[in-house]
Amino acid sequence: MEITLDQPARARLITGEEELPVPATLHYCSSDPLAVHVAFPPEVTLAGEDVVWTFARALLAAGLDGPVGEGDVHIWPCGRSRTVLEFHSPYGLALLQFDTAALRRFLVRTYAIVTPGAEDLGPAVERCLNELTGQP
Repeated sequence: MEITLDQPARARLITGEEELPVPATLHYCSSDPLAVHVAFPPEVTLAGEDVVWTFARALLAAGLDGPVGEGDVHIWPCGRSRTVLEFHSPYGLALLQFDTAALRRFLVRTYAIVTPGAEDLGPAVERCLNELTGQP
């Protein structure tokens, strides 16, 4: 049985001049147990459509305690109460601050669904192989 978790979160987009409030949704699904998703609604994206960033749940957990990340997603603590998520795309980068307590609460809730280390990767591997080979 697939279990999903959605948790609304408030982020602050850091620009050169100011911090702008941005709504986001943290998402986790037991069928993709190693990943977490951060979704932004169309009204706050450059393309005017939903944008979802997907990255490792372990990356989020590690980023709450120290700087981590390579490639498109970097995460680091910013003081005691905030965590920065940095997203890189071909269109530029976005720096967003989240309340660390909200991110920790989300992770604890995901651990109640699938304990770290107990992820069953079989369905995820099968789904990826099917996508690569064009199988339904």
